[in-house]
Amino acid sequence: MIQSKSAEPRVLLAIPVYNEERYVDNVLTEVRKRIQDILIIDDGSTDRTPMLLSKHPVEVIRHATNRGYGRSMMDMFRWAAVDGFEWLITMDCDEQHEPAAIPRFLEAIERNNVDVVSGSRYLDAESLVDAPPPDRRLINHLLTGEINRTLGLELTDAFCGFKAYRVDAVVGLDLDVDGYDFPMQFWVQAVANDLRIEEIPVRLIYNDPTRSFGGPLDDAENRLAVYRRTFEREIGKCAQQLTDRDLTPARAAT
Repeated sequence: MIQSKSAEPRVLLAIPVYNEERYVDNVLTEVRKRIQDILIIDDGSTDRTPMLLSKHPVEVIRHATNRGYGRSMMDMFRWAAVDGFEWLITMDCDEQHEPAAIPRFLEAIERNNVDVVSGSRYLDAESLVDAPPPDRRLINHLLTGEINRTLGLELTDAFCGFKAYRVDAVVGLDLDVDGYDFPMQFWVQAVANDLRIEEIPVRLIYNDPTRSFGGPLDDAENRLAVYRRTFEREIGKCAQQLTDRDLTPARAAT
């Protein structure tokens, strides 16, 4: 008997934006060539971004004020779950994530054996198009190493926002970090909940090395301290789950 091909999973692509009038038209034009269902989280833009978004057939959640990258991520997870999507792909809107890479994430999703497909700018030497700002590369390197040693992972890039998530695997995570330190919470939650993770290479592109995190996080030492505090807090919160997986909080201090 010839078995019918299983239906393709429903995939939502979501993009957080904040004052992206320079890029939003080009990015959405290219994204729409590759995927149909698109959600934009407009995180309190004060430039022409809202007006430009109205020209595109995409769903939009608008925050009245800037609430942070992590809050935008949580909104994406909830929307995808409520609307019945099986997978969520996230990317940025500053042309540092290439829409041409979306099919590679769709191919990884089709393999159907992971819960998180994480883009990495450092997995493949051929992906290194531009040199990142030194402080950002150093912090990424330090914290990726700490995450790996503590959680038993083998990540090469803990902070790339180009990812695909199996919705039913992430919607129940206990996430509450609003800011750019969101990945420090996410990785602990992912391991504590035994999510399956795969990295795929994406190109490293920096169109604007001076781009600001905003406020105190623009200071590299303060940013590193904030990220580490979030990580340590989350390790403590998930202590029992990590112990059950033979990953104890004490290991985080080694």
